Amino acid sequence: MREFLTYSKEVEEGMAAGKAIVALESTIISHGMPYPQNVEMARKVEQIIRDNGAVPATIAIMDGKIKIGLSEEELETLGTSKNARKTSRRDLPYVVASKEIGATTVATTMICAELAGIKMFVTGGIGGVHRGAETTMDISADLEELASTNVAVVCAGAKSILDIGLTLEYLETKGVPVVGFQTEKFPAFYTATSAFNANFRLDEPQEVAEMLKVKWDLGLNGGAIIANPIPAEHSMEEAYINGIIEKALNEAEENGIKGKDVTPFLLGKVKELTEGKSLESNIALVYNNATVGAKIAVELNKL
Repeated sequence: MREFLTYSKEVEEGMAAGKAIVALESTIISHGMPYPQNVEMARKVEQIIRDNGAVPATIAIMDGKIKIGLSEEELETLGTSKNARKTSRRDLPYVVASKEIGATTVATTMICAELAGIKMFVTGGIGGVHRGAETTMDISADLEELASTNVAVVCAGAKSILDIGLTLEYLETKGVPVVGFQTEKFPAFYTATSAFNANFRLDEPQEVAEMLKVKWDLGLNGGAIIANPIPAEHSMEEAYINGIIEKALNEAEENGIKGKDVTPFLLGKVKELTEGKSLESNIALVYNNATVGAKIAVELNKL
């Protein structure tokens, strides 16, 4: 893979020293937030991971290479680029071959992390089964990747712009464990709870690490979801956020917005309708996930 992968100095040194490495996606930087909050958020997430004993590896595609860890300049380039392509599994060969700037989704970050030998990945929320998917077939590639790629994903659940019930059904069919971290409930990104339960509750990073090790030692391929709820002080009222999401979904339908354009449109609309509160919540939950993910990565590394 040397032809395709390059490592930042920090990641290279961390790997040589046998430290725990935590993968981070880059779509949240290019498509998830406006500049400069996106770059500030990315830098702080990296620092939180360092403060908790692990090494951050933000993943993106630049100059025909999959970058495992970005320099300060590369992070700035990604955060300000108007042409960064949202890169899922199907786009990866094209973006590498064409030398475009590619921002990795959850699915692609998992692929790249596995290629680099990284087992732990921190993100905001996963993609899932979209509402109305029984007719549109709009299902995120994240779910297929979770079924086959050996990387654990720490997230604040799935956004309630999705059909959370169907998303969990799909994950069950694919044999992906959904662990509630210090919760029985499956979180819904902006809110700490949803109407649905996680499969298991684990309260300590060490317990999660032990479960992941057993899973992979048994030869059970695929990832796992560590569903870590947004901190209570940043959690939004369920009825309030769901009302706003309904409004945003109706607008997307009226404007004929489909496929991969739906999520960025909805997130922008939700931010507008909540007067920026959703962006604050988004940033807070990512920081919280970084803390938990780094702690689990350190425990997994000990095993």
